[in-house]
Amino acid sequence: MTSYGSSSAASPSSRTNGLAIASLICGIIGVFLFNVILGPLAIVLGAVAMRQAPAKGGAGMAKAGVVLGIIDLVIFGVLLAISAANGGFTWYVGG
Repeated sequence: MTSYGSSSAASPSSRTNGLAIASLICGIIGVFLFNVILGPLAIVLGAVAMRQAPAKGGAGMAKAGVVLGIIDLVIFGVLLAISAANGGFTWYVGG
């Protein structure tokens, strides 16, 4: 007979680590926006999530977040080098 109070989908062991999800989201968004901020954040969150992975799961998402965070920083470095090679960024005020 099945108990109505228990569901395999809602069991605590099937939940994924929230830090792993946050790391992955920061890494994905960081590819497009604010990569200098979200890249290191994705790396730190992913590293903490990988340490918690044996207990909470989500090791794959944590690793993907760390990799995307590194890619974010590489993109920032490339954009910075391109900007420096072209004379940098200059504000033009007035006419």
